[in-house]
Amino acid sequence: MTAPLDIEGPAAPPRSNGELVFAEPWESRAFGMAVSLYEAGAFTWPQFQAALIARIAAWETTPAPDEPYNYYQLWLAALEDVLVGLCTVSADEVTARAHALAERPAGHDHREGDDHGHDHHAH
Repeated sequence: MTAPLDIEGPAAPPRSNGELVFAEPWESRAFGMAVSLYEAGAFTWPQFQAALIARIAAWETTPAPDEPYNYYQLWLAALEDVLVGLCTVSADEVTARAHALAERPAGHDHREGDDHGHDHHAH
């Protein structure tokens, strides 16, 4: 089972030549988390899609001048909304985990090809 991603419309992920586009490594991980949880049966795709469309609509109606549109920030917020709504996690747990991740040292989330002492392809 794979997620039925929209090709067009407000919930459609960014694409280039038909391929999904991720500007930063965290974006692909956020995408993967949502798809994996959907495939595990944690929620239905229409639930997630509705949450994503609601987040996009809210951003469009009240855009903050210092916050440019970022599809995957809204994607991640929609995933949090769905999980909190299903009581899978609490809003406090999401906030605590986000703070813990934000406090990681610079460079922890690095791109492949950096010479930093470990193999990205090790299994």
